[in-house]
Amino acid sequence: MSNTLTHILKNECPNCHKGKVFKDKNIFLNFGFPKMNESCSHCHYTFQKEPGYFFGAMYVNYGLTVAQAIATYCIAQFFFEKTFDLRIIPIIAGVIISFSFFNLRFSRLLWIYMFKNYSS
Repeated sequence: MSNTLTHILKNECPNCHKGKVFKDKNIFLNFGFPKMNESCSHCHYTFQKEPGYFFGAMYVNYGLTVAQAIATYCIAQFFFEKTFDLRIIPIIAGVIISFSFFNLRFSRLLWIYMFKNYSS
């Protein structure tokens, strides 16, 4: 399991672990919409199986965003006197916006790895 997470964070092909899924080398610090390769340059594994394949990755992205918002709230509440202070909302929004580019790439990689054919 930890080996799979390492391959995901390195942006490697789920089939051969040698090619790259995204054209960008680093998935952490890129801004803008991700540019994906259509297939692996090494084993020619097709990343997008059908039109609309990554619609499910939006749900993964949503789950990551909600988890980050809850974690931000749990951490930020210790810095305010009230249980829910309205000043926490811009902090949560800032965290969500700053992680949005990473979440988009990470959710697509998770989606590709979840539906890889593990029988071969």
